[in-house]
Amino acid sequence: MDLQALRAAGRPSLATRHALLAVPFAMIALVTVGDVLAPPDVHLGPFLAAAPAVTASFRGPRATGFIGAVAVLAQVVVAAVRSSVTDLNHTFQIITLLLISVFVTLFAHLREVHEKELVQLRSVAEAAQQVVLRPLRERLGPLRVASVYLAAAADAQIGGDLYAAARTAHGTRLIIGDVRGKGLEAVGDAALVLGAFRAAAHQEADLPGLVDYLERAVAPDLDQAPGAGLDDTAGRAPDPDHDGAPHSPSPSDDFGDDLGEAFITAAVLDIPDLGQALQLVNCGHPPPLLLRGGRVIPLEVDQPAPPLGLSGLAESQLAAQGFPFEPGDILLLYTDGVLEARDEAGAFYPLTERAAAWNGTGPRALLSHLRDDLLAHTPTGTLDDDAAMVAIERLRPPAQRGAAHP
Repeated sequence: MDLQALRAAGRPSLATRHALLAVPFAMIALVTVGDVLAPPDVHLGPFLAAAPAVTASFRGPRATGFIGAVAVLAQVVVAAVRSSVTDLNHTFQIITLLLISVFVTLFAHLREVHEKELVQLRSVAEAAQQVVLRPLRERLGPLRVASVYLAAAADAQIGGDLYAAARTAHGTRLIIGDVRGKGLEAVGDAALVLGAFRAAAHQEADLPGLVDYLERAVAPDLDQAPGAGLDDTAGRAPDPDHDGAPHSPSPSDDFGDDLGEAFITAAVLDIPDLGQALQLVNCGHPPPLLLRGGRVIPLEVDQPAPPLGLSGLAESQLAAQGFPFEPGDILLLYTDGVLEARDEAGAFYPLTERAAAWNGTGPRALLSHLRDDLLAHTPTGTLDDDAAMVAIERLRPPAQRGAAHP
C-alpha cells in the first residue's frame, strides 16, 4: 500500500468532493426559501451556519470560505425581502453568520495544514522503512518465499514491523518482529535489530547464540541510540572481565528509566537445507502457523523467551525448539497487526480459520488471499496498525534437484 493509496483511502475522491458541494448549496437554498416564506415571528437564518460547517468536513478553506460568503449573501437577501438589512434581528444574524464562517474557514485551513504535515511525515517514515526493510528474495535455497507489508492508514505514524532472511552455509535464517511504538523512532529500532541480525546470522553457530547476540545488541541502546549495537566493535565496549567479549546485560546493569517501555517481539528461525525440520526461538511474538494438507498448526514453543530488550527483567534460558517442516509445507509468519484487525462488530481477524480455508498453492497466492481477506474484514478496507506477513514453502531437497540447484 503506497502513499497515494493511503491518501486516497482516507479521503473522498476529487469527483465525489465536487459532487458533495451540492449539499451545502441545497441547504442554503432550502433555508433561504423557507425563511422568506415563514411567518414574521419565525427566523430560519441561524440554520445557514450549517452550510460552511458541513463544507469544512470535506473541502479546504477556499471552498469553505466561498460557501460561507454565499450563506451570508443569502442572509442579506432574506433580510432585504422580509424587512430591512438594518433591522436589529437580521443585523445580528448576518454578523453572527459572518463570524462563524470566518472561524470555520480558519479551522479548515488548520486541518489542511495538519493533513499536509501528516502526509510529509509519513512519506519520510516510509522512505526510511523502505531502506531498512529490504525485499526478500523469492528463492532461498530449497525455500520459496513471499512477503507483504500493509501500512496503517490511521495516521502518519508508521509502525516498526520487520522481517529479514539470511542464507548461511547450511540453510536459511529468518526473523520477523514488531517494535513497540511507531514513527521514525520505531523504524530506527527496527534498523537496529535487522542490522544485528544480518551481521550475526552468518557468525553464530546456533540459534540461541544468534538471539543472545540480538539481545545484547539492542538492550543497552534501545530507545537511546538507534544504530548502535550493529556489530561487536561499534556502540559496545569490550568487557575486560570477559576476555574482550561483549558484555551481556544482566539485571544489575543500568538500563535507564525506559527499560520496559521499549521492546521488540520477534520470532527467529533456522531452516536447514537438508532434512525436514526447522528450529525456532520465540521472543514474545505470535506463533508461526504451519499449513499442511488443509490443516493449520500453530508452532507454540515450550520455553518462550522474553521480547528483545527485556532480558534484564526476567531470567530465561534461551532454547531452540524443533518442528517438522516437510516439502510442500508452508510456514506463515506474521505480526500482531494482522490479528488485531477488527470488523464492524469489533471481532478480531480469525487468521487461523482463514488460512485453513485457503485451498490454493504457493506462498505468494497465500499472502495475496490473506491480504485481500484481511482488508475486506475491516469496515474501511484499511488497517489501524501496520501488519507484515511472510510465507515460506519448502521445496524438494537440493539432492533431488540435481543440476537445477540454484
